[in-house]
Amino acid sequence: MGKSNAIRSDNCSPSGDEHQIDLENLLAKLDTSENGLTEEEAAQRLNTCGANILEETNKRSPLYNYLKQFKNFFSILLAVGSLLSFFAEWLDPGQGNLYIGFALAGVVVLNATFTFVQEYQAEKIMESFRQLIPPQSKVIRNGKIRDVLATELVVGDVIVLEEGDKVPADGRLIEVNSFKVDNSPITGEAEPQLRALICTHPNILECRNMVFSGTLVQTGNGKAVVFGTGMHTQIGKLATLTEKTYSAETPIRKELNHFIHIISAIAIFLGVSFFLLAFFIQDVVLASLIFAIGIIVANVPEGLLPTVTLALSLASKRMAKRNALIKQLESVETLGSTTVICTDKTGTLTQNKMAVSSLLVGLNETDIHDNNNISDIFVRVSALCNNARITEKAPGYRGDPTEGSLLVFASSLADIKTLNDQYPRLQEYPFDSIRKSMQVICSTPHGGLEAYLKGAPEIIVDMCNSIITKDGEVPLTDEKKQTILDKHLAMAERGERVLALAYRVAEEEIDYQDGFVFLGFAGAIDPPRAEARDAIARCHTAGIKVVMITGDHPVTARSIARSVGLISDGDDLVMITGDELEELTHTELAAKLTTKSIIFARTSPVQKLKIVQTFQSAGEIVTMTGDGVNDAPAIKTADMGVAMGSGTDVAREAADMVLLDDNFATIVYAVEEGRTVFDNIKKFIAYILTSNIPEILPFIAFVLLAIPLPMTVQLILAIDLGTDILPALALGVEKGEGDIMKRPPRARSEKLLTPQVLFTAYGIKGPIEAAAGFFCYFAVLKDGGWTFGQQLPFNDPVYMQAITAFFGAVIVCQIANVFTSRTRTQSLFSKGIFSNRYVLVGIASELLILSIIMWHPFAQKVFNTAPLDLRYIMLALPFALLILVFDELRKYFIRKDVKIVDRFLGW
Repeated sequence: MGKSNAIRSDNCSPSGDEHQIDLENLLAKLDTSENGLTEEEAAQRLNTCGANILEETNKRSPLYNYLKQFKNFFSILLAVGSLLSFFAEWLDPGQGNLYIGFALAGVVVLNATFTFVQEYQAEKIMESFRQLIPPQSKVIRNGKIRDVLATELVVGDVIVLEEGDKVPADGRLIEVNSFKVDNSPITGEAEPQLRALICTHPNILECRNMVFSGTLVQTGNGKAVVFGTGMHTQIGKLATLTEKTYSAETPIRKELNHFIHIISAIAIFLGVSFFLLAFFIQDVVLASLIFAIGIIVANVPEGLLPTVTLALSLASKRMAKRNALIKQLESVETLGSTTVICTDKTGTLTQNKMAVSSLLVGLNETDIHDNNNISDIFVRVSALCNNARITEKAPGYRGDPTEGSLLVFASSLADIKTLNDQYPRLQEYPFDSIRKSMQVICSTPHGGLEAYLKGAPEIIVDMCNSIITKDGEVPLTDEKKQTILDKHLAMAERGERVLALAYRVAEEEIDYQDGFVFLGFAGAIDPPRAEARDAIARCHTAGIKVVMITGDHPVTARSIARSVGLISDGDDLVMITGDELEELTHTELAAKLTTKSIIFARTSPVQKLKIVQTFQSAGEIVTMTGDGVNDAPAIKTADMGVAMGSGTDVAREAADMVLLDDNFATIVYAVEEGRTVFDNIKKFIAYILTSNIPEILPFIAFVLLAIPLPMTVQLILAIDLGTDILPALALGVEKGEGDIMKRPPRARSEKLLTPQVLFTAYGIKGPIEAAAGFFCYFAVLKDGGWTFGQQLPFNDPVYMQAITAFFGAVIVCQIANVFTSRTRTQSLFSKGIFSNRYVLVGIASELLILSIIMWHPFAQKVFNTAPLDLRYIMLALPFALLILVFDELRKYFIRKDVKIVDRFLGW
């Protein structure tokens, strides 16, 4: 066949029918032959089609990604406040506005940096895909086999594949020899599939004359002509799909954005309103501007995002100790919101380790450890009619998983090396899709020959004319054959992969087709994880639906689902195969997803993505678990992506959380932690909002009552970024209240900031704290000889002491507030006042900061404070006690189900 050096650019991309067209026509289409290309032709095609690499699209520079973090509303608001502070410092130097400007700018940079670091993790996804392509490959060039870089493979190359090789490109097989490939990274199917030269399925992923980039050769060898490289391979399509798939915005991010918008709107409204009010009353632009800045700064909780981030970080560290590695901090809370968990089967609910679980010896079911009833010949056939090899590394064998499990079983009853030495193999007739059996001829220690046979039960039984029973060898009647096949069906319904074993005395080294003695069945299964059943039961108790999505056969999927408690007898089960799913409209699928028990079998990567997106469109918060490349797009799209630690790099990089111990039960702990985090964030929001009122009212009193300003902007920042931070973090590590895993997932409509939280903070606790501040403030002024209407300069010692007293009073009341905020409905005294030692550390930090601001000379200069007799601060204690009493009464009435209290004060 004549070939030109060049290839048309449209042939660089597969047409999709390479598995179906005649091989000769395919070679003509690719302008190649079974002898491969020349070096010159390969170089020309490399120039036309490009290298065999996975490329990133729409990649942004790290600088761009960092700068975009500054465009959110919260950052813009704080940045404007910072610029206004610098402007005020320029107009009137020395009033402390410089410190305010730097503090606000620092908060903006800190928040942007936190977010950037989290998002940077996602950029590693493409690198993981690249690792699936081997660095070198064997290829036929100029009629000779040689090693080339996998990146230099081109369409039309003929690659040589052997056991243990990673397939470097998509290809059509032109030669096979007992060739099995593990396609699980692409299809999710656990069992390695025997390859063939003919088209066996209209779906290219199911067709056995194909090999795909990134998959692994388990046994045998073969040759293939390359028709797809780089982004034009199946793995390349997955890479593109994953990269173009957008990660779902986390529920906590949505709630924080909602909270920020409301608080910022309040801040801007009050700032502008009181700027105009101050201007009309005092007719001084600069003073009015400084006043407006103060109002905005007092309303905006500058420490909120750093506190939330640190709280999530602490939660992620606790989860790491339980083998759950959190990559996206905000995802800690997402698990707590999860309503649906879509879980893979292989390696997630199961151990991903095939093992012989049951035996049929003759006509009798036999325990696999019952040495007395398992004959030597049964063990010999299991060990010698087998191409797997025993290894020291997990799972204990190398080769086909079903053969490997059979060999491990045999090794528990006999020494494999001794058997191979005593019964050397003389001839093999390998398994293929037509014969569905494997036969070997071995010599015996006595000089004779024996033929050992294993394969599909219906094929092996038909090749036998006798059977071994406890009474010896007897004829295999049609009745006995039917009994055997019925037992095979029962084993298959348990999800087992069943191999039949037989033998006969051989006269010569030929492929015998009859005359065998039936020995029995060996049933192998990928056993479920021991802890999976309890984990799923806890998910159900917590109101979470668990859905299995697998690439395996429906019978296997159903069996595993039943064994781990996903379904039980009497359940209205919906089983949907990939082909059925393809035919369903969005509306039809959405209707089926409302069923209690759902299993998806034989699904493709795109279909997994479709399932996740349909759940999301129905308002569900979806967690997707998996371990293969095929899971990556769905993992990334899900609200919470969870990968197994032993899975592929691609799945781990796409995920928000990695289970280092591959333990499904760890998800349950993570759900509990996520729910606790949401509760705790709500607690410290209620805590930090309370201090907004004693920060705002001094500015209002300053304008309306013409009194000296009781609280400066610097002291407001000392509270928001200083004294409130550690107590808020301490609330972030509170243990969950008793019913946290017995209540359903929180509704999407449940907000962090509710009218009840606002009313409690702004309407009751906040005014009590403000009253305490004003009481201490005026006590200092009165004792200092101040009279109403008298203006005091900022450097007046009495004024400096008075604002110090106001600040100290707020701190005292916030100490009471942090205690009351530790529980939402449970009494503080039943929880234990001192049970959270971090709260005590937080209180100590508040008192330390108060002491430094009162007595350290540099702090006095920055905050315009002065040393103060502590008796003035102690005047705030009755107000702090009032906060404690009020909140205990609030919780008491909520526990007693007093509706009006729950309606207005329950949060």
